Amino acid sequence: MDQIEKPLHVLQNMLNKNIFVVVRGNKEYRGTLVGYDVHLNLVFKDAEEVIESQNKGIFSVMIVRGDNVIYISPS
Repeated sequence: MDQIEKPLHVLQNMLNKNIFVVVRGNKEYRGTLVGYDVHLNLVFKDAEEVIESQNKGIFSVMIVRGDNVIYISPS
């Protein structure tokens, strides 16, 4: 039987890699994941807000509160 990965193990494997996150309010961000916690609070560096496939803002460091996260995907 294949081993099922737990969500925090998946995030651990995404550390220091580019990810894509959608949060409440249909906001989308792309950046390098540099930290997270058990509440899915995420810390990015060099994050970009993506609106209609265009980059609308760049943040050197950004924190996304975990209860706002809809989904996370490798970028």
